[in-house]
Amino acid sequence: MGIIAEKLGKRIKELRERKNLSQQQLSDIMDMEASNLSKIERGVQIPKEESLIKLAKALEVSIVDLFDYEHYTDRTMLLKNINKILTDSDEKTLQKIYKILINL
Repeated sequence: MGIIAEKLGKRIKELRERKNLSQQQLSDIMDMEASNLSKIERGVQIPKEESLIKLAKALEVSIVDLFDYEHYTDRTMLLKNINKILTDSDEKTLQKIYKILINL
């Protein structure tokens, strides 16, 4: 599949793990085969609309939250986005960002 399926799958896995649910537990809640959930999480299969609704409900998030995977970006894109934020920031904001970074 494509990049969207891969990122969506990673996001669903992230949300599932946050709820401390196994794939089997989540698939039981959704009345879905665990193998299908595994395919979704691996980005091999994109869930149908009905499954997206069930996933969001089971994970206690909105459907939009399932697609909030911007943090799954490659290094080049992350650096580009960070550079834009830094370039667009005023000096005071840059100083705050710097303090945060050196304390990580």
